[in-house]
Amino acid sequence: MPKLGMEEIRRRQLIEATIASIHEVGFAESSLSRISAKAGVSTGIVHHYFEDKAELLESTLRALGTKLRLCVVQRLNAARTPTERLLAVLDGNLGTEIFTPEGVSAWLAFWAQVPTSPRLARIQHVIISRLRDNLVHALKGLGRKDAQEIARVTEALIDGLWLRAALAQDGPDSARARRLVLDYLNARLDTKLK
Repeated sequence: MPKLGMEEIRRRQLIEATIASIHEVGFAESSLSRISAKAGVSTGIVHHYFEDKAELLESTLRALGTKLRLCVVQRLNAARTPTERLLAVLDGNLGTEIFTPEGVSAWLAFWAQVPTSPRLARIQHVIISRLRDNLVHALKGLGRKDAQEIARVTEALIDGLWLRAALAQDGPDSARARRLVLDYLNARLDTKLK
């Protein structure tokens, strides 16, 4: 694993502080001064690494998307069958390393900004397209001619579970969310995925 330079370390630190701030006080209240304090640095340091708050927020959403992509890719690399590919996509999107209280709060906050932010909308479009493509590929591998329709419903279930997790008092429950999507897929595909 390559050693990270100071710039990359600082940028990651500020992105993590942004996610934590959004989780604690919401998107609107996550000012640069609050984020810099959370990171233990001056606001000047934030401006050194990011042009403005919009760039920091865009980088944060990109980082979330990258983490999600890596969670899925890691599982897809181990998958040997279409069924394993389908489960890899599901587990990557609902795994405990990403389906966390902080992650759920941040995603929900960013989703709310997408309609008014073309920069964030572009990133979110890539993330959504990647999920759909991965689902369709796995479902077509299972011989499903209705792969697009099943993928759309599965996407909606996953997004809905993220939304519910953000609104739930007890936060996200990865195992329960996975089970709910599997219930749909098993009924629709007439299988016994576990």
